[in-house]
Amino acid sequence: MNIIDAHMHFSDIASFHECGRQTSGVDYSETGFINETQACGITRSVCMGLSEIPPGEFPDPNARTPMTIGLSGQMPPSMALCPGINPHTLTARALDELDVMLSAARDIVGVKIYAGYYHYEVTDPIYDPVYRLAEKHDKTVVIHSGDTYSERGKLIYSQPLSIDSLAVDRPGMRIVICHMGAPWLYDACEVAGKNSNVYMDLSGLHVGNAAYFAERIKDRLLIDRYKQALTVMDKYDKVLFGTDWPLAPMASYIDFCKELVPRDACEMVFYENARRVFKL
Repeated sequence: MNIIDAHMHFSDIASFHECGRQTSGVDYSETGFINETQACGITRSVCMGLSEIPPGEFPDPNARTPMTIGLSGQMPPSMALCPGINPHTLTARALDELDVMLSAARDIVGVKIYAGYYHYEVTDPIYDPVYRLAEKHDKTVVIHSGDTYSERGKLIYSQPLSIDSLAVDRPGMRIVICHMGAPWLYDACEVAGKNSNVYMDLSGLHVGNAAYFAERIKDRLLIDRYKQALTVMDKYDKVLFGTDWPLAPMASYIDFCKELVPRDACEMVFYENARRVFKL
């Protein structure tokens, strides 16, 4: 089965390097990325752009918008990008640059809003110019939701129910809720199930190495927690697979997510939905 990883990272972020070394055990480098994708049958990857200036400062209010990659000099050929938006540096120049990126590059497939990391509601007018550009160029808006990988995040801004208002106000804009909104699984499923323009990804539900995920797969109480929310929604055409690499080894995370999805929905979740939502 070919797989599209609809949510991963390729930026020079200190906490990602530390996670690879100490927690997930992945080789967080271009070589590591290529080796893992080839071993797992991942044919395309969608990278969430991110940057920090001093190491360890993410979410960095001084990071330049649009935020892109930085792990190597260029994106691997199999990779597409959603440039990240820092609302603190969302200047007219930044919007002009984003406009050019979205119009000129086929491998720019959306934009990433880091709700919770940056302390703005997703409906805050500061983001309106970004949403207008996404609609203008028919690109997908990806929004962080749920727990944050930083204590500096504020969860009041990353609760998935807030995305419902955005979806209703902009019915022509495709939206992806990241991380199934965890721990607010049912809220995220309700927003995605209710709104025809909203989807969600399975990335970043847990962080760990291969041994950790081997144990998690055996925990039926944990697995059933996700399966129940997905079963209640019962719209697997709304669900995208993603690894949140380097927070987990790709192979282990694929095995984990296969436990959550019915076999007859795997082709949709692991490939077709991402191809359609991101127009890959």
